[in-house]
Amino acid sequence: KQKENKKDKLKNLCLSDFIAPTESGIKDYIGFFAVTAGIGIEKWIKKYEEEGDDYSSIMLKVLADRLAEAFAELLHEKVRKEYWAYTKNENLKLLELLKSKYQGIRPAPGYPACPDHSEKQKIFELLEVEKRTDIELTENYSMYPTASVCGYYFAHPQSQYFNVGKIAPDQITAYSELKQLSEEDIKKFCGIL
Repeated sequence: KQKENKKDKLKNLCLSDFIAPTESGIKDYIGFFAVTAGIGIEKWIKKYEEEGDDYSSIMLKVLADRLAEAFAELLHEKVRKEYWAYTKNENLKLLELLKSKYQGIRPAPGYPACPDHSEKQKIFELLEVEKRTDIELTENYSMYPTASVCGYYFAHPQSQYFNVGKIAPDQITAYSELKQLSEEDIKKFCGIL
């Protein structure tokens, strides 16, 4: 959750603000996804690097990363228009899509709205990612192949991307107690070290 109000005076945001509590009786959904575009590229990267072709190696990695993000975006569009169909008639232009003008968000662990990389473990368990795909999670919560993305789908009409911002020492302490991890691990998984 954000620690401080921003200049635009929005209330402090938390991802849980964008999902209806069970006791509300409101029918609501949260989704999870994991995608990759990096399966099998390692042999080509190794080949390029052995040949001293750093440019091709870098470009292959960049292309795979962009394709993974594009696949995640395509799935998000299908969630909005077909699977959950809460915006069946969405017809946005490219610039509007690039500016995330659609309803709903797809934040990912390790990014500004949820900086804790260890939350990927829950997604991997719920979706049985390692069993169903060739994506693995390392002990430090990196994904392999590296051209992989996982995260959440929120449909709430007011959902928006935000930055948690600086995490204060008291928040680190409280979070480490909640997750039953050391403060050092929390700092590492949230990119504070």
